[in-house]
Amino acid sequence: MKLPVAPLLRVALGAGALLAPLALHAAGTSDRKVVIDVPQAPPAAPAKPAPYDDKLSELAEIMGSLDFIRNLCGAQQEPQWKSMISQLIDTEAKDEPERKARLTAAFNRGYRTFGAIQTTCSPQLRATADKYRIAGATLATEITARFGN
Repeated sequence: MKLPVAPLLRVALGAGALLAPLALHAAGTSDRKVVIDVPQAPPAAPAKPAPYDDKLSELAEIMGSLDFIRNLCGAQQEPQWKSMISQLIDTEAKDEPERKARLTAAFNRGYRTFGAIQTTCSPQLRATADKYRIAGATLATEITARFGN
């Protein structure tokens, strides 16, 4: 990146490049320009996914589906899947915005998948929810057994 600076203020840049435009304006020399190079910060390395991220995304998608079914069927005794996934995401991806976005997208995908095709609660939908609960519990057990501390 190249910044214009007055010749007399080149030394001031050693004290801080952020002050140069203010100093130029105060000195009334903004019409004189010298170009210098300001080093750029290196790009951040992409975050390496955890070895269990695929399974965690699958679990998030299942939880999204169960949240939709819970809301549609009025099963208030069901766990609050949305709050549970929020806690899981905060624990797993607290300082990793890309990972947090992937897990959130997986939850939303599960929710929207059922939202696109289901408008009423039915016995078949309740049976599907039972299968999803079992699949989610199995995934959670596999993840913790294989990757847990």
